[in-house]
Amino acid sequence: MGRLAFLGPHATFTEQALRSLPESRGAELVPCAGSPAVLEAVRRGEVDAGCVPIENSVEGAVGAVLDGLVARPPLVIRREALVAVRFAVMALPGTDLASVRRVGSHPHAVAQTRGWLARHLPGAEVLLTSSTSEAAAQVARGDLDAAVAAPLAAEQHGLEVVVDDVADNPGAVTRFVLVGPPGPPPEPTGHDRTTFAATTRNEPGSLLGLLTELAVRGIDLTRIESRPIKDRHAEYWFHIDCTGHVADPAMGEALAALHRRCDEVRFLGSFPRAGNGTAPTGTGDPAAPLGAATGSAFAAAQAWLDGLRAGSAS
Repeated sequence: MGRLAFLGPHATFTEQALRSLPESRGAELVPCAGSPAVLEAVRRGEVDAGCVPIENSVEGAVGAVLDGLVARPPLVIRREALVAVRFAVMALPGTDLASVRRVGSHPHAVAQTRGWLARHLPGAEVLLTSSTSEAAAQVARGDLDAAVAAPLAAEQHGLEVVVDDVADNPGAVTRFVLVGPPGPPPEPTGHDRTTFAATTRNEPGSLLGLLTELAVRGIDLTRIESRPIKDRHAEYWFHIDCTGHVADPAMGEALAALHRRCDEVRFLGSFPRAGNGTAPTGTGDPAAPLGAATGSAFAAAQAWLDGLRAGSAS
Protein backbone atom coordinates (compact mmCIF):
# COMPACT_ATOMS: atom_id res chain seq x y z
CA MET A 1 0.00 0.00 0.00
CA GLY A 2 1.15 3.53 -0.71
CA ARG A 3 -0.15 5.67 2.18
CA LEU A 4 -1.38 4.44 5.56
CA ALA A 5 -2.83 6.73 8.23
CA PHE A 6 -2.58 6.13 11.96
CA LEU A 7 -3.50 7.80 15.25
CA GLY A 8 -0.54 10.14 15.69
CA PRO A 9 1.78 11.77 16.24
CA HIS A 10 4.70 9.38 15.82
CA ALA A 11 5.61 6.98 18.66
CA THR A 12 2.02 6.06 19.57
CA PHE A 13 0.94 2.51 20.30
CA THR A 14 -1.08 2.74 17.08
CA GLU A 15 2.06 3.36 15.03
CA GLN A 16 3.66 0.40 16.79
CA ALA A 17 0.67 -1.76 15.80
CA LEU A 18 0.72 -0.52 12.21
CA ARG A 19 4.43 -1.24 11.82
CA SER A 20 3.77 -4.84 12.88
CA LEU A 21 1.49 -5.40 9.85
CA PRO A 22 2.88 -6.51 6.48
CA GLU A 23 0.96 -3.71 4.73
CA SER A 24 3.27 -1.13 6.35
CA ARG A 25 6.38 -2.37 4.57
CA GLY A 26 7.43 0.29 2.10
CA ALA A 27 4.33 2.40 2.79
CA GLU A 28 4.26 6.08 3.73
CA LEU A 29 2.91 6.33 7.29
CA VAL A 30 0.72 9.40 7.83
CA PRO A 31 -0.07 10.53 11.41
CA CYS A 32 -3.54 11.98 12.08
CA ALA A 33 -4.88 13.85 15.11
CA GLY A 34 -7.38 11.34 16.45
CA SER A 35 -9.05 8.11 15.31
CA PRO A 36 -12.01 9.91 13.63
CA ALA A 37 -9.49 11.83 11.52
CA VAL A 38 -7.89 8.54 10.44
CA LEU A 39 -11.24 7.15 9.29
CA GLU A 40 -12.11 10.36 7.46
CA ALA A 41 -8.75 10.34 5.66
CA VAL A 42 -9.58 6.84 4.40
CA ARG A 43 -13.08 7.89 3.33
CA ARG A 44 -11.80 10.92 1.44
CA GLY A 45 -9.25 8.79 -0.40
CA GLU A 46 -6.29 10.69 1.04
CA VAL A 47 -4.78 7.38 2.21
CA ASP A 48 -5.21 3.78 1.16
CA ALA A 49 -6.03 2.51 4.66
CA GLY A 50 -5.82 3.57 8.29
CA CYS A 51 -4.93 1.96 11.62
CA VAL A 52 -6.97 2.72 14.76
CA PRO A 53 -7.44 1.14 18.21
CA ILE A 54 -10.77 -0.66 18.56
CA GLU A 55 -10.66 -2.51 21.89
CA ASN A 56 -8.62 -2.67 25.07
CA SER A 57 -8.57 -5.64 27.43
CA VAL A 58 -9.09 -3.35 30.44
CA GLU A 59 -11.28 -0.49 29.18
CA GLY A 60 -13.24 -2.29 26.47
CA ALA A 61 -14.27 -0.91 23.10
CA VAL A 62 -13.25 2.47 21.68
CA GLY A 63 -16.64 4.10 21.13
CA ALA A 64 -15.47 6.72 18.62
CA VAL A 65 -14.09 3.99 16.36
CA LEU A 66 -17.24 1.86 16.54
CA ASP A 67 -19.34 4.92 15.67
CA GLY A 68 -17.00 5.84 12.83
CA LEU A 69 -17.14 2.39 11.28
CA VAL A 70 -20.92 2.56 10.73
CA ALA A 71 -20.84 6.05 9.19
CA ARG A 72 -21.07 6.49 5.43
CA PRO A 73 -19.39 5.88 3.02
CA PRO A 74 -18.74 2.32 4.24
CA LEU A 75 -15.41 1.03 5.47
CA VAL A 76 -14.24 -2.51 6.20
CA ILE A 77 -11.57 -4.02 8.43
CA ARG A 78 -8.79 -5.80 6.56
CA ARG A 79 -6.50 -6.94 9.36
CA GLU A 80 -5.95 -6.67 13.11
CA ALA A 81 -2.97 -6.50 15.47
CA LEU A 82 -2.53 -6.98 19.21
CA VAL A 83 -0.11 -4.81 21.17
CA ALA A 84 0.87 -5.34 24.81
CA VAL A 85 0.51 -1.97 26.50
CA ARG A 86 3.38 -0.69 28.63
CA PHE A 87 3.16 2.81 30.11
CA ALA A 88 5.87 5.08 31.52
CA VAL A 89 5.74 8.49 33.17
CA MET A 90 8.09 10.79 31.29
CA ALA A 91 9.21 14.40 31.68
CA LEU A 92 11.94 16.82 30.67
CA PRO A 93 15.41 15.71 31.87
CA GLY A 94 15.99 16.61 35.51
CA THR A 95 12.31 16.59 36.49
CA ASP A 96 11.43 14.66 39.65
CA LEU A 97 8.03 13.21 40.44
CA ALA A 98 7.41 15.63 43.33
CA SER A 99 7.49 18.63 40.97
CA VAL A 100 4.82 17.31 38.57
CA ARG A 101 1.65 19.44 38.72
CA ARG A 102 0.09 18.70 35.30
CA VAL A 103 0.20 15.24 33.74
CA GLY A 104 -1.51 14.25 30.52
CA SER A 105 -2.35 11.23 28.38
CA HIS A 106 -4.98 9.65 26.15
CA PRO A 107 -8.25 8.80 27.99
CA HIS A 108 -7.67 5.04 27.74
CA ALA A 109 -4.14 5.39 29.11
CA VAL A 110 -5.41 7.53 31.99
CA ALA A 111 -8.04 4.91 32.77
CA GLN A 112 -5.41 2.16 32.85
CA THR A 113 -3.10 4.11 35.18
CA ARG A 114 -5.68 5.90 37.33
CA GLY A 115 -4.78 3.99 40.49
CA TRP A 116 -1.05 4.63 40.09
CA LEU A 117 -1.63 8.33 39.43
CA ALA A 118 -3.88 8.63 42.50
CA ARG A 119 -1.23 7.02 44.72
CA HIS A 120 1.89 8.70 43.36
CA LEU A 121 0.64 12.02 41.96
CA PRO A 122 -2.40 12.78 44.15
CA GLY A 123 -2.10 16.54 43.77
CA ALA A 124 -1.47 16.63 40.02
CA GLU A 125 -4.08 17.77 37.51
CA VAL A 126 -4.71 15.00 34.97
CA LEU A 127 -5.41 16.30 31.46
CA LEU A 128 -6.65 14.34 28.44
CA THR A 129 -4.90 14.44 25.06
CA SER A 130 -5.66 13.01 21.62
CA SER A 131 -2.93 10.36 21.98
CA THR A 132 -0.24 9.27 24.41
CA SER A 133 2.47 10.58 22.09
CA GLU A 134 0.72 13.95 21.84
CA ALA A 135 0.95 14.17 25.64
CA ALA A 136 4.71 13.59 25.37
CA ALA A 137 4.92 16.27 22.68
CA GLN A 138 3.13 18.71 25.00
CA VAL A 139 5.69 17.96 27.72
CA ALA A 140 8.49 18.70 25.25
CA ARG A 141 6.79 22.03 24.42
CA GLY A 142 6.41 22.91 28.10
CA ASP A 143 2.61 22.66 28.17
CA LEU A 144 2.62 19.71 30.60
CA ASP A 145 4.97 18.64 33.36
CA ALA A 146 4.72 14.91 32.60
CA ALA A 147 3.04 12.44 30.27
CA VAL A 148 1.91 8.83 30.52
CA ALA A 149 2.96 7.23 27.24
CA ALA A 150 4.85 4.42 25.59
CA PRO A 151 8.58 4.45 26.44
CA LEU A 152 9.29 5.01 22.72
CA ALA A 153 7.66 8.45 23.02
CA ALA A 154 10.39 9.55 25.44
CA GLU A 155 13.02 8.85 22.79
CA GLN A 156 10.93 10.53 20.10
CA HIS A 157 10.46 13.76 22.06
CA GLY A 158 13.74 14.00 23.99
CA LEU A 159 12.21 13.19 27.38
CA GLU A 160 13.40 11.14 30.34
CA VAL A 161 11.48 8.20 31.80
CA VAL A 162 10.82 9.12 35.42
CA VAL A 163 8.95 5.91 36.33
CA ASP A 164 8.47 2.86 34.11
CA ASP A 165 5.69 0.23 34.10
CA VAL A 166 2.97 2.25 35.81
CA ALA A 167 -0.13 0.37 34.58
CA ASP A 168 -2.71 -0.71 37.16
CA ASN A 169 -3.27 -3.97 35.25
CA PRO A 170 -0.02 -5.47 33.96
CA GLY A 171 -0.54 -7.54 30.83
CA ALA A 172 -3.17 -5.27 29.27
CA VAL A 173 -3.52 -5.65 25.51
CA THR A 174 -5.02 -3.32 22.91
CA ARG A 175 -6.47 -4.56 19.64
CA PHE A 176 -5.92 -2.40 16.57
CA VAL A 177 -7.55 -2.72 13.15
CA LEU A 178 -6.47 -1.72 9.65
CA VAL A 179 -9.46 -0.17 7.89
CA GLY A 180 -9.94 0.53 4.20
CA PRO A 181 -12.60 1.05 1.54
CA PRO A 182 -14.84 -1.91 0.63
CA GLY A 183 -13.29 -4.67 -1.41
CA PRO A 184 -12.93 -8.47 -1.48
CA PRO A 185 -11.95 -9.72 1.99
CA PRO A 186 -8.67 -11.58 2.55
CA GLU A 187 -8.82 -15.28 1.76
CA PRO A 188 -9.97 -17.53 4.64
CA THR A 189 -7.18 -18.84 6.85
CA GLY A 190 -9.16 -21.10 9.20
CA HIS A 191 -8.31 -18.62 11.98
CA ASP A 192 -10.54 -15.68 11.06
CA ARG A 193 -12.81 -13.08 12.60
CA THR A 194 -15.95 -11.58 11.08
CA THR A 195 -17.35 -8.33 12.40
CA PHE A 196 -20.60 -6.58 11.56
CA ALA A 197 -23.10 -4.12 13.00
CA ALA A 198 -26.86 -4.54 12.98
CA THR A 199 -29.98 -2.68 14.03
CA THR A 200 -33.25 -4.36 15.00
CA ARG A 201 -36.78 -3.28 15.73
CA ASN A 202 -37.24 -2.14 19.31
CA GLU A 203 -39.54 -4.96 20.37
CA PRO A 204 -39.34 -7.95 22.77
CA GLY A 205 -37.08 -10.74 21.53
CA SER A 206 -35.51 -8.85 18.62
CA LEU A 207 -31.95 -9.10 19.95
CA LEU A 208 -32.51 -12.73 20.95
CA GLY A 209 -33.62 -13.45 17.40
CA LEU A 210 -30.43 -11.88 16.03
CA LEU A 211 -28.22 -13.95 18.32
CA THR A 212 -30.19 -17.11 17.59
CA GLU A 213 -29.24 -16.86 13.91
CA LEU A 214 -25.62 -17.24 15.01
CA ALA A 215 -26.19 -19.82 17.74
CA VAL A 216 -28.16 -22.32 15.64
CA ARG A 217 -25.33 -22.36 13.11
CA GLY A 218 -22.69 -22.98 15.77
CA ILE A 219 -21.00 -19.61 15.28
CA ASP A 220 -18.95 -18.45 18.25
CA LEU A 221 -19.84 -14.91 19.36
CA THR A 222 -16.72 -13.25 20.81
CA ARG A 223 -17.89 -9.66 21.40
CA ILE A 224 -21.10 -7.64 21.40
CA GLU A 225 -21.35 -3.90 22.07
CA SER A 226 -24.31 -1.56 21.79
CA ARG A 227 -23.86 2.01 20.56
CA PRO A 228 -26.68 4.57 20.28
CA ILE A 229 -27.76 5.62 16.81
CA LYS A 230 -27.05 9.33 16.97
CA ASP A 231 -30.16 10.61 15.22
CA ARG A 232 -32.69 8.06 16.55
CA HIS A 233 -33.75 8.04 20.19
CA ALA A 234 -33.53 4.70 22.06
CA GLU A 235 -32.25 2.80 18.99
CA TYR A 236 -28.86 1.11 18.83
CA TRP A 237 -26.24 -0.41 16.62
CA PHE A 238 -25.15 -3.82 17.91
CA HIS A 239 -21.50 -4.36 17.03
CA ILE A 240 -20.72 -8.06 16.87
CA ASP A 241 -17.49 -10.04 16.44
CA CYS A 242 -17.58 -13.76 15.82
CA THR A 243 -15.20 -16.46 14.68
CA GLY A 244 -15.26 -17.52 11.06
CA HIS A 245 -15.14 -15.98 7.59
CA VAL A 246 -17.84 -14.67 5.27
CA ALA A 247 -16.75 -17.36 2.80
CA ASP A 248 -17.65 -20.11 5.32
CA PRO A 249 -21.06 -21.66 4.59
CA ALA A 250 -22.30 -21.17 8.16
CA MET A 251 -21.23 -17.53 8.34
CA GLY A 252 -22.61 -16.72 4.92
CA GLU A 253 -25.98 -18.23 5.75
CA ALA A 254 -26.10 -16.43 9.10
CA LEU A 255 -25.36 -13.04 7.52
CA ALA A 256 -28.03 -13.64 4.86
CA ALA A 257 -30.53 -14.54 7.59
CA LEU A 258 -29.64 -11.39 9.53
CA HIS A 259 -30.10 -9.33 6.39
CA ARG A 260 -33.66 -10.67 6.19
CA ARG A 261 -34.36 -10.24 9.92
CA CYS A 262 -32.70 -6.94 10.86
CA ASP A 263 -33.55 -3.38 9.89
CA GLU A 264 -29.99 -2.94 8.67
CA VAL A 265 -26.76 -4.95 8.66
CA ARG A 266 -23.35 -3.43 7.97
CA PHE A 267 -20.68 -5.98 7.09
CA LEU A 268 -17.43 -4.63 8.59
CA GLY A 269 -15.00 -7.29 7.44
CA SER A 270 -13.66 -10.85 7.59
CA PHE A 271 -9.94 -11.00 8.31
CA PRO A 272 -7.25 -13.14 10.00
CA ARG A 273 -7.41 -13.06 13.79
CA ALA A 274 -4.29 -11.80 15.51
CA GLY A 275 -2.46 -14.13 17.89
CA ASN A 276 -1.92 -17.85 17.94
CA GLY A 277 -4.38 -20.66 18.28
CA THR A 278 -6.64 -22.89 16.26
CA ALA A 279 -10.10 -22.15 14.99
CA PRO A 280 -12.56 -22.59 17.88
CA THR A 281 -15.81 -24.44 17.83
CA GLY A 282 -18.30 -22.76 15.53
CA THR A 283 -16.07 -22.12 12.50
CA GLY A 284 -16.53 -25.38 10.70
CA ASP A 285 -14.94 -27.98 12.98
CA PRO A 286 -16.76 -31.27 13.70
CA ALA A 287 -17.42 -30.34 17.35
CA ALA A 288 -19.75 -27.47 16.45
CA PRO A 289 -23.06 -27.52 18.36
CA LEU A 290 -26.01 -29.17 16.63
CA GLY A 291 -23.63 -30.41 13.93
CA ALA A 292 -24.81 -27.38 11.99
CA ALA A 293 -21.63 -25.44 11.35
CA THR A 294 -19.60 -28.03 9.46
CA GLY A 295 -18.93 -27.26 5.83
CA SER A 296 -20.04 -30.74 4.78
CA ALA A 297 -23.36 -30.37 6.62
CA PHE A 298 -24.12 -27.12 4.82
CA ALA A 299 -23.08 -28.55 1.46
CA ALA A 300 -25.29 -31.59 1.98
CA ALA A 301 -28.23 -29.43 3.06
CA GLN A 302 -27.81 -27.18 0.02
CA ALA A 303 -27.66 -30.18 -2.30
CA TRP A 304 -30.83 -31.56 -0.70
CA LEU A 305 -32.61 -28.20 -1.15
CA ASP A 306 -31.46 -27.92 -4.76
CA GLY A 307 -32.88 -31.41 -5.33
CA LEU A 308 -36.25 -30.44 -3.88
CA ARG A 309 -36.37 -27.39 -6.10
CA ALA A 310 -35.58 -29.58 -9.09
CA GLY A 311 -38.40 -31.98 -8.23
CA SER A 312 -36.56 -34.94 -6.68
CA ALA A 313 -37.99 -36.91 -3.75
CA SER A 314 -36.94 -35.81 -0.26
